[in-house]
Amino acid sequence: MRRLLISMSLFLSIMTLTACGGNEGKADTKNDEEIIKLSYAFFAPPNTFPAVQMEEWKKRLEDRTDGKVQVDLFSGGTLLEANNMYDGVENGTADIGLTSTSYEPGRFPLLSISDMPSGYKNATVASKVTAELVNNYPPEALDNFKIITTFATEPAYIQSKKPIKSLHDLKGKQLRIAGALAPIMSELGAAPVGMSQAEVPEALQTGIVEGYVSSREILKDSKLAEIVEYVTDYPLALNTFIAVMNKNKWDSLPKDIQAVIEELNTEMTEFTGDYLDNHVRESLEWSIDSEGLEVVELAEEEKKNWDKKLGDMQKEVVEEVQKEGLPAEKYLDEMEGLIEKYNNAD
Repeated sequence: MRRLLISMSLFLSIMTLTACGGNEGKADTKNDEEIIKLSYAFFAPPNTFPAVQMEEWKKRLEDRTDGKVQVDLFSGGTLLEANNMYDGVENGTADIGLTSTSYEPGRFPLLSISDMPSGYKNATVASKVTAELVNNYPPEALDNFKIITTFATEPAYIQSKKPIKSLHDLKGKQLRIAGALAPIMSELGAAPVGMSQAEVPEALQTGIVEGYVSSREILKDSKLAEIVEYVTDYPLALNTFIAVMNKNKWDSLPKDIQAVIEELNTEMTEFTGDYLDNHVRESLEWSIDSEGLEVVELAEEEKKNWDKKLGDMQKEVVEEVQKEGLPAEKYLDEMEGLIEKYNNAD
C-alpha cells in the first residue's frame, strides 16, 4: 500500500512539473508572438548618416512602444541593395527600406526638380523642404508603400586638388560625379567620371580624377581632406532619402504602434538634418584646422553665371515634367517658397 502511495505521489509530482513546464512554454510563445518584429534595410555602411538615423528611429520606436516592437537593422547592403530596395520592400524581403530616390530618378520626376541646385542653405533646410513636398505631392511610385520618413543631404560641393573659381577653371575637369549630378556638372562644363565612392581616394592619388562632387562630411569621414585642398563654396544638387514600409505590414500593425511611427516621421526629418549639419561643421573645422583645406568663394559676377546656367536647366526639367501631366510648375513655386521660409527661419 505504501509503495502504491509513493508511486502515485511521484506520478502526480511529475505530472504537475510537466504541466507547469508546458504552461511556461506557452507563455513564452505568447510573449514572443506579442513582440512585433520589423526588418529595416539600407545599402550603405552603419557609420553613414542615414544609418545613424535608422539607429535613432529604432531606439525611439522601441522605447515608446515599451518593447512591443523590435527592429532588426540590416545596413551595408546585407539584405537589400540600392537598386532593389523598393522592390525588395514591396515583395516582403524587408519590412522597411531606406534609399535615395536619385538612384531611380525616372520613378520620381517631381523630386528630380527639387534635387537640383536650388539654394538650400543646409541639410536641415533641405530635409524640411523635401519632406513637405513629399507629403504634399506623394510620389506615384510609392502608392503601394507607407512612407516612414523623408530627409535629404546638404547640397553637394566641388572638392578638388586645384582651386575652381570659375566656369573656365571647371571646363574639362575630370571629377567623380554620381547619379543625377552628372548632367548638372556637364552643363557647367566638367567631365563627369563614374566610379564608386570607395575608388575615389586612389583615383585622386593617381590623377584619374582631379576632384569629386559630394556633401562635405566625407572630407573627414573618408579622410579625403588629406588629398584634396579646396572646396568651392557653391551649393549644387542634393540627394533625397525616403524610408518606406511594406503596405501590408503597415496595415497589420496595431493602431497605437502606427501612431508612434507617425509621430516619428517629422521627428526623424528634423533629427537627421540637424545631425548632418553638425557633422558637416565638424568635418569642415577638422579639414581646415588639421589639413589646411581652403574654401574658395566665387566672385559675384561668376556666381550669376553659374546661377543662370543651372536655373535655365531646371526650367527645362520643369517643362518636361509638366508635359508628363504632373504639376511641375506648381511644385517649383511651392519649393521656392519653402526654401525661402526655412532658409530664413534661423
